[in-house]
Amino acid sequence: MDKIIDKDKARIFLGMLKNSNRVVLTCHVRPDGDAIGSTLGLWHLLRVLGKEATVVVPDKAPVNLSFLPGYKEIAVFTSHKEFCQKSVDESDLIICCDFNTPSRQDALAPVIQNAKVPKVLIDHHMEPGDFAQLTFSYPKMSSTCELVFRIIAAMGLYDKVDTQCATCLLTGIITDTRNFTVNVNYPDIYDILMRLLEKDVDKTRIVKETLNTRSLNSLRLEAYAISQKMEIFSEHKCALITLDKDELKRFSYEKGDTEGLVNRPLEVRGMIYSIFMREDPDCVKVSGRSCENFPVSEICKQLYGGGGHVQAAGAEFHGSLEECRRILVDHMKDFDKFLKN
Repeated sequence: MDKIIDKDKARIFLGMLKNSNRVVLTCHVRPDGDAIGSTLGLWHLLRVLGKEATVVVPDKAPVNLSFLPGYKEIAVFTSHKEFCQKSVDESDLIICCDFNTPSRQDALAPVIQNAKVPKVLIDHHMEPGDFAQLTFSYPKMSSTCELVFRIIAAMGLYDKVDTQCATCLLTGIITDTRNFTVNVNYPDIYDILMRLLEKDVDKTRIVKETLNTRSLNSLRLEAYAISQKMEIFSEHKCALITLDKDELKRFSYEKGDTEGLVNRPLEVRGMIYSIFMREDPDCVKVSGRSCENFPVSEICKQLYGGGGHVQAAGAEFHGSLEECRRILVDHMKDFDKFLKN
């Protein structure tokens, strides 16, 4: 399972870890299970190796990840800017997980980029930026957590993986694959699952906490979104859900409440791709999911300047929700060429 990883890069990374004392681990804005899982997973590994490490994230992680060991130790930039800045200033190595360009870190980006220390990028998104001294970029990986595990194995540090580290890594894999139902490109990911389970990880709890547990308001919001806001464009095999700020407020929306909503329309027979648009305070968040290798990434890239994986992509649109919706509806026909007969 470590044969995919470049051996020379793994050796260099191991040397960088050995020569470091204070490491900062960071990820993208609006962190999800893979972002938090990969940073916390490496945080636990570094602690076992006797290193001083700090996880610094742009903003708060969703509450459904609060069961993860180390969650309460995460430094949130929007809440504790001075501490985060100090941690970065005193670091001698920065590891960037689960994002491909500095812009994905929002206000935290200049703090990380201005740091005069080596940076390592570990990511599974397409088109990685050239801002790190060492880059592990594998877009075919199901998740950054899968990539992190493979790198750990390639460095010969599997025996240093404890239950806490393994729990975090498996959480990222499970959330990004929807419990091994999507984005599984390498069969030996099931070998990785078994290796992590050998570390006494409670997989049942991970699935329950991340995929099968939610607040009452979140459940009601999803029911409303599907019953009242889902539009079906049968000729394009597309489903679209939009939620504006007033609708979110009505259901007391909290970060993470719409996690997985974009996947639900794909359960409708005949649907090939699904788009979800949510009106956030600073932008319209666009999420896309698809099946049968329909490149929803092209929609996010061409229409909104975003990107991602072929069947899982996203973007941020700086305009009105109605304008965002209209752009998609007006251009759906342009993507019919990707539909299979």
